[in-house]
Amino acid sequence: MAEPTRVLLDESRIPRNWYNIVADLPAPPPPPLHPGTLQPVGPVDLAPLFPMDLIAQEVSQDRFIAIPESVLDVYRLWRPTPLIRARRLEKSLGTPARIYYKYEGGSPSGSHKPNTAVPQAYYNAQQGVRRLTTETGAGQWGSALAFASAQYGLTCEIWMVRASYDQKPYRRSLMGVYGAKVHASPSPVTSAGNKILAEFPDSPGSLGIAISEAVEVAGQHDDTRYALGSVLNHVLTHQTVIGEEAVEQLAAFGETPDVIVGCTGGGSNFAGLTFPFFREKLAGRMDPVIRAVEPQACPTFTRGTYAYDFGDTAGFTPLLKMHTLGHDFVPDPIHAGGLRYHGMAPLLSHMYELGMFEAVALGQKECFEAGLRFARTEGIVPAPEPTHALAETIAEAVRCRESGEEKVILTALCGHGHFDLSAYDRYLSGEMDDFALPQERIDQALATLPGV
Repeated sequence: MAEPTRVLLDESRIPRNWYNIVADLPAPPPPPLHPGTLQPVGPVDLAPLFPMDLIAQEVSQDRFIAIPESVLDVYRLWRPTPLIRARRLEKSLGTPARIYYKYEGGSPSGSHKPNTAVPQAYYNAQQGVRRLTTETGAGQWGSALAFASAQYGLTCEIWMVRASYDQKPYRRSLMGVYGAKVHASPSPVTSAGNKILAEFPDSPGSLGIAISEAVEVAGQHDDTRYALGSVLNHVLTHQTVIGEEAVEQLAAFGETPDVIVGCTGGGSNFAGLTFPFFREKLAGRMDPVIRAVEPQACPTFTRGTYAYDFGDTAGFTPLLKMHTLGHDFVPDPIHAGGLRYHGMAPLLSHMYELGMFEAVALGQKECFEAGLRFARTEGIVPAPEPTHALAETIAEAVRCRESGEEKVILTALCGHGHFDLSAYDRYLSGEMDDFALPQERIDQALATLPGV
């Protein structure tokens, strides 16, 4: 009898709780600060942006947070997601390593993002909010929030980074199908956008700029709140349904991971897969090497500074202690738009400073080559973001081929690339270049860090 290729959990195995890693860390993360007083922010400071349930989750010390039944009901549309052994990829590499990937591309919007979009829409609707604003890079988060808003009768307004707005018109169309209004960012409808356009009329935009626009509009209307797709603690916590399922599924294969690899931009996908495994590692039940992979064009872990900085370009947000390239940094318009953020999740930044995981930066040509190999062996076209994790996964498997080690490698395929085929066209036609980020660009942006 052939060995199984995938483990599919029954609907009853959807996790009933999100896992909050803060409860198990050896040291607490630094708090967000009010930019005016430099004191830790309180619920009153965050109330104009978020409902109280999410604020409570943001600062929670509880190890587990119960998932509301209404959220579970929507999760059942696609969860649990499969854990798949990449046997054909292994064969093409000639590696003794065993490669497993957790596939999140079967969600309604095609990525892991609804795992947090649905609860965020739910908690806002419970508080009587009528409209949500947000930013989106590649469009996966915007698509997810548009879908989630429709589930709870909310309207949704999205600022999409101009580079992605132009590169990915069908992501924009999908948001419209779900009922959202989409602006190219920087846009003329906000003061933050107008300021950027006045100085840089051809700006490709950035997630920092788009956040400024969405936060500005949310702060002007009592019936409107802001939703964030990554970076903050509650977002990372919601994503742990990925890792909780993967722990159970990998055990069903009879495996324990030796290496876990995930792509990082803001950090939600990486945290979602790895946090439950960090729990197991901290408890001494396993000891995997855990590795984050980011783009060379936006290398926040590997070349950024660990400092307090604004989460947005205009300085509307609290100050966050994180690995940052500076809130004024505008990344070049690489195709992995979801990884074009100047900062990294404060919680992950804190854990990186504690030495809990490794980080590497890769060029996009190597990543797209990995995406093609994966598509041609496993059949799924990956989004540009997870190709970074796939490239490092393949590199690790090749190292195993050379050493003879039979390592178990786990990665997250956080979304499909059906809306990213224009990027693959550029790679296949030879028009794609790797971008070597000059240190002067980083130094220039870091010069404007707040004096904390």
